[in-house]
Amino acid sequence: MARLLRTLDEFPDDLRGGAIAIGNFDGVHQGHAGLVEQLKGLAKCFDGPAVILTFDPPPVAILVPDRLPSAPLTSMARRAELLGRLGVDAMVAYPTDRNLLNLSPAEFFQQKIVRGLGARAMVEGPNFRFGKDRVGNIELLRSLCEASSVTLEIAKAKQDESGVMISSSRIREALAEGDLKSVNTMLTQFYQITGIVAKGAQRGRELGFPTANLEDIANLLPAFGVYAGQVELEGSMHAAAVNIGPNPTFGEQRSKVEVHILDWKGTIYGERLEVTLLKRIREVRKFDCVDTLTQQLQQDIQACRGSFSAAPGKGWSSESRILRDS
Repeated sequence: MARLLRTLDEFPDDLRGGAIAIGNFDGVHQGHAGLVEQLKGLAKCFDGPAVILTFDPPPVAILVPDRLPSAPLTSMARRAELLGRLGVDAMVAYPTDRNLLNLSPAEFFQQKIVRGLGARAMVEGPNFRFGKDRVGNIELLRSLCEASSVTLEIAKAKQDESGVMISSSRIREALAEGDLKSVNTMLTQFYQITGIVAKGAQRGRELGFPTANLEDIANLLPAFGVYAGQVELEGSMHAAAVNIGPNPTFGEQRSKVEVHILDWKGTIYGERLEVTLLKRIREVRKFDCVDTLTQQLQQDIQACRGSFSAAPGKGWSSESRILRDS
């Protein structure tokens, strides 16, 4: 995991003098992975660290809150974890406020990049904008870098097999459609949702399929459906069947997230549970009777077992499961 910091005050000396990249990095997808490879190469040239600077909350939350997505793809801690696996040394989740957003491009560059981070090199995309009203562009950044002897590299866009650029927006669109295959192909690791286990109606237990009901989920949920997943508990990986949506068979229209953990018996109420989603099995639908539902649930479990067995890194620790280009 990359070291996660929340301020530039007394920034550690061992994180200064390397290369930095500034951005949102939500999801940590294959495009981000390509940028990180450039960042690491540049940091190595200066024998320094590779550091990511992001903002919490994202500036759009203050500037135009109506445009803020409903939920992030990843928490800041998850981003630091994924970036660390890619080789980033540290991530700064800098607190966003009006004072920060009112800095001119030159003030931002000098205060945060030169003095705050002590950067000797940067990697940014060609459409990078910074400073008050986002008036700073890549050409201005190049000029500021040259004046301060900071090396600047332009990041190369990462495209999928069809030649379309990989982006967090595309991942959001695919999630909304339940297209988990596309989501996981664009990410550097399988998509994960995290929540707190709460008591539910206990209906799954009555049917022979006890579930962990997740609440307080902070990241974006995919479209309603039944998903194959995996959960790590007490150092072991378990297959899971995940139902996202209502229970129309019982007349329940409230959307829920229910996780049936295979080959597991125990109580985890109140615990934080990380659920990795591997594959969408089917849509949510209403069944004529409980017996038909039970038969379908048994089929779902078999499908989830198959997806779990076929998943790269089955049974490995969470630190080892990385989905590469496919």
